[in-house]
Amino acid sequence: MDYNECTAKNLTKKETEYMTNKQPKWLDEAIFYEIYPQSFYDTNGDGIGDFKGIMEKLDYIKELGCNAIWMNPCFASPFGDAGYDVSDYYLAAPRYGTNDDLKQLFEEVHKRDMHILLDLVPGHTSVEHPWFKESMKAAKNAFTDRYVWTDSIWEEPRGMGCIRGISDRDGSCAVNFFSHQPALNYGFYEPDPEKKWQQSMEDAGPLATLEELKNIMRFWLTMGCDGFRVDMAGSLVKHDPDSKGTIRLWQNVREFLDKEFPDAAMISEWGEPDKSLEGGFHMDFLLHFGPSHYNDLFRCENPYFASNEKGDVSKFVDKYIENYEKAGRKGLICIPSGNHDMDRLARNIKGDNLKIAFAFLLSMPGAPFIYYGDEIGMRYVEGLTSVEGGYGRTGSRSPMQWDHSPNAGFSTAPAEKLYIPLDERDDRPTVESQMADENSLYQEIKRLISIRKNHKALQNRGEIQFVYAKENTYPFVYLRSDEEEKILVILNPSDREVSFACNYVPKEMIYSFGGNILVSDGKVTVPACFAGYYIV
Repeated sequence: MDYNECTAKNLTKKETEYMTNKQPKWLDEAIFYEIYPQSFYDTNGDGIGDFKGIMEKLDYIKELGCNAIWMNPCFASPFGDAGYDVSDYYLAAPRYGTNDDLKQLFEEVHKRDMHILLDLVPGHTSVEHPWFKESMKAAKNAFTDRYVWTDSIWEEPRGMGCIRGISDRDGSCAVNFFSHQPALNYGFYEPDPEKKWQQSMEDAGPLATLEELKNIMRFWLTMGCDGFRVDMAGSLVKHDPDSKGTIRLWQNVREFLDKEFPDAAMISEWGEPDKSLEGGFHMDFLLHFGPSHYNDLFRCENPYFASNEKGDVSKFVDKYIENYEKAGRKGLICIPSGNHDMDRLARNIKGDNLKIAFAFLLSMPGAPFIYYGDEIGMRYVEGLTSVEGGYGRTGSRSPMQWDHSPNAGFSTAPAEKLYIPLDERDDRPTVESQMADENSLYQEIKRLISIRKNHKALQNRGEIQFVYAKENTYPFVYLRSDEEEKILVILNPSDREVSFACNYVPKEMIYSFGGNILVSDGKVTVPACFAGYYIV
């Protein structure tokens, strides 16, 4: 959003300052690969992936075409929630390696002209964190106010779960999700004056928590990471119905970063770009929950990108336009193929329709995010017992399938020692087989990434205009553009030929899967299971 756009929307000077925040240049062309470290590649035979395994596979990621990495939490943890329950923010989890190993990973990433974001979990810790153990003590100390505690064991914090009865301290501690994840105290935007335990954002405890958050970021940025994907970024300040307090908190962080680490990238798990961008984030994730209708595309009873022609893209488009306008018509909304919290893309989208889905994902604004294994069509592993708080998500976190050697090349450990059981089916996809097959999903994604890189209009900040996205109708058509070119994207995941009226005249095809379109008298006829990009 430029200054004039901000002024037209009657934003304040402060809001304008943050909404026009210049992002690191490398984000303009970033294509991310998400690594769930425990399931990526194991080099020491313990059944769990590690930093050295990631280093060994960096060339694979680069060859695919990705130039940036988001790595899920890698800090010390009891792993009750796969590392989203941190016990030491300054220490790499020993099962992955040492701090020196992590620093070397940063260096190896940079040698390849790539970037890496760490997953930052600012809203809660593990109950095993030393801060929390100190906060449980009855005598007041430096960590008494590090977490959200009530004054009485009999009082629960309204609207939040709690931990209580586990220490001599009189009070109940709020949790953010699982009962072993106590909520860190950043204050209440609207504290109840009758509840003295509800501290304001300006009280000493919340301010100390915020400063410690900056220290954590400073530590890892100094070591060499390129920024952070921030977990639950919109949840920090409590009783904050319009997120004004949380926005103000992140603006404070943005001022710190602009001063000390101006090239550090910040991408939020928030799902409300008007708020996250005002807070100083560079990009915002489109969430799989909430009102985005993202699941209408890939993960519902009748996904739009399935072949049965029963899906609906219109509600997704309506909500996307709303958020896109809030983001100032810039490419700041990231759409992932999936992640560690979702069903695998291939659970509901099959065969060549996966290629159509990626033709969409790699032609939308915002930075694309490819979840490890989605590029080869890894499947959701059904019927698994929960591992480290995964529950229904566990089937999407199985080990990467590299080749046809034991354990699909993931680990030399006995199969029973693997972090999560593998897909046992004989026809499971592997990197080895897909790299050797010119018609594989992997090769199609590699082609799509190359095309995106060669056309600025298709990249992260190119604009989008929806041309044909009618309710319960196919195809799905939109225009990507920049100052140099306009590219019409036509997608037909359905299993029959369809047509639509179009005012744009396709001049040059730059990508096609599934045949070619027929243009006659302003009408475009599109083959079944088709994706195409055309310069107009």
